[in-house]
Amino acid sequence: MLNYFQNKYAMSEKGAKDLLAAIIWTVCMDLSFMAPVILGFMFLEEYLGLLFNPANTPQNSLVYYAVMSAAFFLVMLVIAYFQYNSTYTRIYEESAKRRISLAETLRKLPLAFFGKKDIADLSSTIMEDTTQIETLFSHSVPQIYAAVSTVLIMGVMMFFYNWKLSLAVFWVVPVAVLVFYLSRKLQKTMHARLYEIKREIGDKIQEGLDSAQEIKSYNREGAFSSQLNAMLDNLERLMIKGELLIGAFINLSYVLLKLGLPSVLLYGAYLLSTGEISVFTYLVFLVVTARIYNPIMETMNNLALLLYLNVRINRMKEMDKMPRQEGSTEFSPKNYDIEFKNVGFSYQEGVQTLKNVSFTARQGDVTALVGPSGGGKSTIAKLAARFWDIDQGTVTLGGGDISLVDPETLLNHYAIVFQDVTLFNSSIMDNIRLGRKDATDEEVIKAAELAQCAEFVKKLPQGYNTLIGENGERLSGGERQRISIARAILKDAPIILLDEATASLDAENESKIQRALGELVRNKTVLIIAHRMRTVLGADKIVVIKDGVIEETGTPAELTSKQGIFAGMLKTQYQNCC
Repeated sequence: MLNYFQNKYAMSEKGAKDLLAAIIWTVCMDLSFMAPVILGFMFLEEYLGLLFNPANTPQNSLVYYAVMSAAFFLVMLVIAYFQYNSTYTRIYEESAKRRISLAETLRKLPLAFFGKKDIADLSSTIMEDTTQIETLFSHSVPQIYAAVSTVLIMGVMMFFYNWKLSLAVFWVVPVAVLVFYLSRKLQKTMHARLYEIKREIGDKIQEGLDSAQEIKSYNREGAFSSQLNAMLDNLERLMIKGELLIGAFINLSYVLLKLGLPSVLLYGAYLLSTGEISVFTYLVFLVVTARIYNPIMETMNNLALLLYLNVRINRMKEMDKMPRQEGSTEFSPKNYDIEFKNVGFSYQEGVQTLKNVSFTARQGDVTALVGPSGGGKSTIAKLAARFWDIDQGTVTLGGGDISLVDPETLLNHYAIVFQDVTLFNSSIMDNIRLGRKDATDEEVIKAAELAQCAEFVKKLPQGYNTLIGENGERLSGGERQRISIARAILKDAPIILLDEATASLDAENESKIQRALGELVRNKTVLIIAHRMRTVLGADKIVVIKDGVIEETGTPAELTSKQGIFAGMLKTQYQNCC
């Protein structure tokens, strides 16, 4: 049973045990509700009988029934406490573990995964899916299993008490369950489709928020609104269709169940007239029949929710099965040379991005990756820091295979500046301090000055303590990029990856930062990507990449004299700028 819960609901071992405990206590709770009814009928049968035969002496006194009532109350109170604790408190604890587990899974995924994945999709899984699962597990799942168990227990007891009346009560159950079962495939398909459409709408809204500037500048507000409205209309139609179809099956099951009560009324009256049962037996079955169908109907209603839950559970399982990057947390390379040996890589199967790439970026040298757009330069830079794991060959750092090193441990040796800068809605001081959390204010300010941040920081109302808005919306592109460079300077890592790090800067500031970077990169391994040829002319080594293949390697002077791709790019840029 525990293994079943773990596999079906993607639960921990403790979570499965807690769910089983919740089911058991809920069954006890349901059965305890019948105890006062049974005690009440015993009392009525014993004391109302005195009306017909005053000479009889009651077997149990009124004090007995009072004590029993108090005892039942206390027992129900204790059961209610344990039932609440196991059904809600423990379920919420498991939900917390689920969120932590999901966060750990995301932490172990390749960093480049987050550049390819829609943020709306991830946030929906982390927030909405886990919340829905938490709600269903605390309010529905234990109750489903408990209701089934309670009905089975009550059914067995009733059949032992009077099998004829029990048949009248339960003949409708298999018929109603069969009708509901036939609708399961439809419900699964409908829930899966609705889930996909909701995710698509979330992605569309996220896309609109991220691209609001482009949408407005190209007068695409109407087109975007029309597309979003069409998606929402489609969702509305499917939801109405689903509610009608699924509701029809469920309500038909309810109607069939309700036929059980007139069956008991009519057949019980017949048995009463023939003397086979007493009035009290008849009344007991009428009362029990009125209550026994409620958990069955609740079960079918919750089973519909359980089918909806399966879609979200499967999504969680997909996330959990994603390939994680793991490795040794102890790594001390003998040097900081980065070497690619016959590296092949594909983002998607059948489409080769890099083919047989081999080169070495040596410590103390600046190695520049150049070439036409889409050739694989950024991919190489990301593979050097294990953003992805390669398909073939090896990437080594100081002679050690980086695929055997934990990514977080490996990234301690890297400072990275990409063209797309990410900033947080915090102060400039806090954003730069991400490079090294224990840095003093003086060290942060020094790094900022080296990155040429001081001139624009002075103009801000609170200086380095100024909040810069979400992703630095209150700053220009060049100012944002300089903060990113300041982070790298502050981290002072032995390996530096620069991907178009100065692309958003004017010529004057670029020259200043190049001088600052000159101090930063001394005796370090530097891998730089740039389209401006003057940015890489001072490099120690040039690696020219085209269509995922290394076409040329050498110093700037050697490649210029070869009159190859690099020389052609250099000539073209000088012609365009002059």
